[in-house]
Amino acid sequence: MPSQKSFSIEVFPPKTPEAISELRKTRAQLAELSPKYFSITFGAGGSTQQGTHNIALEIQNEGYEAAPHITCIGSTREKVRERLNEYRSCGIRHIVALRGDLPSSYGVLGEFHYANELVEFIRAETGDWFRIDVAAYPEMHPQAKSMNDDINNFVRKVEAGADVAVTQYFYNASAYFRFMENVQAAGVSIPVIAGIMPITNYTQLARFSDMCGAEIPRWIRLRLESYGNDLASIRAFGLDVVTELCEQLLEGGAPGLHFYSLNRAAATKEIWKRLRLHERQERPVPVLDRELAGV
Repeated sequence: MPSQKSFSIEVFPPKTPEAISELRKTRAQLAELSPKYFSITFGAGGSTQQGTHNIALEIQNEGYEAAPHITCIGSTREKVRERLNEYRSCGIRHIVALRGDLPSSYGVLGEFHYANELVEFIRAETGDWFRIDVAAYPEMHPQAKSMNDDINNFVRKVEAGADVAVTQYFYNASAYFRFMENVQAAGVSIPVIAGIMPITNYTQLARFSDMCGAEIPRWIRLRLESYGNDLASIRAFGLDVVTELCEQLLEGGAPGLHFYSLNRAAATKEIWKRLRLHERQERPVPVLDRELAGV
């Protein structure tokens, strides 16, 4: 494995002017870490589609690499084609292609049913213009029939043209390494970046984990429960747990880490500092510098 690795950060589009302003401040703090790129989520059913677009353009205009999400849910080929053309015209060259979450009030998927169909369409429309990231699930997608079916679904996304995968967050390093063994045995060789969720709020984390199928190991859950409303202890324990997890992943060969920031900077910055990621980071070239160089 190369010694230099890729470290990146995810944010989500706020829904109020106040939250948008707050995200700009948070993003400025996170930008000090020189992440390789910022990804921007797409709400359930495409509910934050315009917000995703707006934040992506802001990030790109500030000279950082933006990787907006595009999902299948509620999308038509014409809508996706239009969005891809907009991103191309703005110089964005990085897309995260996902099936997406279906909100409870939503009745139809759209013209794309699975992420591999979306990846295939993006490749057919734009060739190699975009780096395409897809999702991976070390502990299995909650709607998959079996781990074998989930691996096969992942392989289809890679065969459709995915360049890189980013995992759902997890707290068992062994789950990531078993997943890598399985996909490599299936002939997959693209980089699989480990998704990292800092622990700052147990109630919120438990709710997220129940929805997405990410397991909170029993020993972690019991310790977090024991702290009750002591947020300082929860955050201190969470920093220790997640930092150790990241060390295990990097030492075991993970090609990088992708931090789910939840639009907050403190925990990600502290873990980044503890891991000395600035020394391991694959040097990102600012977008504006790449344009000047004609890259």
